[in-house]
Amino acid sequence: MFDLKDLYQEVIVDHNRSPRNFGKLDDADYRAEGFNPLCGDRLNLYLKMDDDRIQDISFDGSGCAISVASASLMTEALKGKTRDEAEKVFHEFHDLVMDKKQGDMESLEHLGKLAALLGVKEYPARVKCATLCWHTMHSALEGYTTPVTTE
Repeated sequence: MFDLKDLYQEVIVDHNRSPRNFGKLDDADYRAEGFNPLCGDRLNLYLKMDDDRIQDISFDGSGCAISVASASLMTEALKGKTRDEAEKVFHEFHDLVMDKKQGDMESLEHLGKLAALLGVKEYPARVKCATLCWHTMHSALEGYTTPVTTE
């Protein structure tokens, strides 16, 4: 029988093994660094903007499977979005992962493959792995220069 959790696990494994948009973006307009001391995840996030729209986004670094998969999925989800749209997805994803709101089928559909990461809310220590890239992206868009940490 088909199990949604198995599908989600496959998405995470796939994005960890073959991360999308991985590598330094030399002509980035914004750059931010993130670190999760608990798990040892480290990443650099690069954003190339076209006016108010994310023209390109990439990351590099190292981390656990959830951290790498989350960054890969996030870059796919945000490429082409405006700054406001990216912030909206950030807040929606963050609230669902932090269990601040229950997702209905419409909000889960809206998240697409990002929904594969929502199971981490069952493991509080792993939530930081999944959200590190998101906080780093938010920091980059705000122009902050201090590295992001999950502590």
